[in-house]
Amino acid sequence: MKLSWKNLLLWSLPIIITFFFIWQGLFAPIANENNNIANSRMTYGRFLEYLDMGWVKKVDIYDSGHTAIIEAVGPELGNRIQKIRVELPTNAPELISKLKKNNVDLDAHPSKNTIAIWNLVGNLLFPILLIIGLIFLFRRSSNTSGGPGQAMSFGKSKALFQMEAKTGIVFEDVAGIDEAKEEFEEIVTFLKKPEYFTTVGAKIPKGVLLIGPPGTGKTLLAKAIAGEADVPFFSISGSEFVEMFVGVGASRVRDLFKKAKENAPCIVFIDEIDAVGRQRGTGIGGGNDEREQTLNQLLTEMDGFEGNTGIIVIAATNRADILDSALLRPGRFDRQVMVNIPDFKGRLSILQVHAKNKKINKDVSLNIIARRTPGFSGADLANLLNEAAILTARKHKENITLNEIDNAIDRIVAGMEGTPLIDSKSKRLIAYHEIGHAIVGTLLKDHENVQKVTLIPRGQARGLTWFTPAEDQNLISRAQIKAKIMGALGGRAAEEIVFGDAEVTTGASNDLQQVTSMARQMVTRFGMSKIGPLSLENEDSNPFLGRGMQNSNEYSDEIAIKIDKQIYDIIQECHQKTLEIIKNNRVIIDKLVNILIEKETIDGNEFRQIISQYTEIPEKN
Repeated sequence: MKLSWKNLLLWSLPIIITFFFIWQGLFAPIANENNNIANSRMTYGRFLEYLDMGWVKKVDIYDSGHTAIIEAVGPELGNRIQKIRVELPTNAPELISKLKKNNVDLDAHPSKNTIAIWNLVGNLLFPILLIIGLIFLFRRSSNTSGGPGQAMSFGKSKALFQMEAKTGIVFEDVAGIDEAKEEFEEIVTFLKKPEYFTTVGAKIPKGVLLIGPPGTGKTLLAKAIAGEADVPFFSISGSEFVEMFVGVGASRVRDLFKKAKENAPCIVFIDEIDAVGRQRGTGIGGGNDEREQTLNQLLTEMDGFEGNTGIIVIAATNRADILDSALLRPGRFDRQVMVNIPDFKGRLSILQVHAKNKKINKDVSLNIIARRTPGFSGADLANLLNEAAILTARKHKENITLNEIDNAIDRIVAGMEGTPLIDSKSKRLIAYHEIGHAIVGTLLKDHENVQKVTLIPRGQARGLTWFTPAEDQNLISRAQIKAKIMGALGGRAAEEIVFGDAEVTTGASNDLQQVTSMARQMVTRFGMSKIGPLSLENEDSNPFLGRGMQNSNEYSDEIAIKIDKQIYDIIQECHQKTLEIIKNNRVIIDKLVNILIEKETIDGNEFRQIISQYTEIPEKN
């Protein structure tokens, strides 16, 4: 709020009036009394002598009889009337009779009740301050866009409302999710030309649920629909419906759909709908009343007694398993569209979109980057090129080279680069560990190719070995899983062969966790053991506390013993084969370790060239 002299006077006027009354009630009487009090003093005994000699003409008593101001005249006072202050004793019953006997003018002045004045001030001060605060609150709210009633509008919708399609995003800006785009192109046609479908009796879908991991472009796709269809776009997060007051969330849902009906046809986008749409009555202690009422209102608005013609609700979540079943049925969310992690073709398209505003060296191939980034989402790829651009600017280069992109990938996957290790026994042990991973992976037909081996620490890792998959693999064979297990055991096997069992370190702890997990999945989920083609464990567990707590194991204790034995046998078999590979290639390993300690990083092509001088490298599948 703009502060002016007029506003300053308005706020200060009640305070000035309050202090004026305080002054009049407290300090003014005291000041008046002080004017009557003389500067000279006299003892009580001397006062009685003056009284006996007839020199006292007038007595004024103050302070409840404790103080007296006398007017006396006599030779000792120069025959002039003077005012003298006398402190009276507490018990002096003879004083009044003496004063009457000598015909002295007597006057008593009662003391001011300051306690009553302070009580009055205390009772007035708080209401005055409260009134000032309310005036300030309403003046401040009136200066905002919400108006004077904004302070009481917490039940209204907080949706990001756009009367025009101002998202600025169309389908051309969304890459890597072509299947989802095809689904929504039909939705756009529904909104722009509904007569194509209504003539044959088709109805517009009421809701579309976008399901996929974070960063895959669900929100971006919803904005592209509004941009293509040129319709109003409402955007709200599921968490904005949930408040501590019961009924506020339901009120916001009603207000949101009321606005949408007034501007139909339109799109209502609810991001992270799992915040409000999770299953009702979950867990041991039941559900949340506010969330359940909000969900019930949302269900009613989407498919209730009133029709919402022309309103399409698009919701996004990465936890579809916790959504309420009533929310997912046809009539509410008629379609569920999966927005998955992009494949190689999708990653290449996303990189081409994000590379338009980047100065990338002409020698950089986006195909190579797409090959090196399996499992990256669209947000990850955008962050990758941004990190590469930051590194380029930090090095004062004119354009982004492959070196900066490699460093950016390493930083995103493994963490920030640490201080290189000094040449010591620890550095040599780490070098043997990483070369063990790399040489086992290279000499196995079903393992991925080595991309590079480095001793430069990143994150918690003191050294790293990178593998590049030949292509995106949706189906993995038993031989490939065993090859991954052997590759993960290569570091521990190298430590055992070179340094002995007594010098084995804890560096393989993460590798052993991965090995045990892969072996267990082979036995319990994939049926790749002697137990047979049985699925003994379910991958999906119930996410709610209390659900399924009474469920027993899906197999007997006898099967559990067999599972443990099969896991042990698979790992032992792979471990023995890995030890044989390390023993048979000890000369190559020693040479590679010396090169790695000297250069700290060996590229995958150089690594394979050195090995090919000593042994034949199998052709990868």
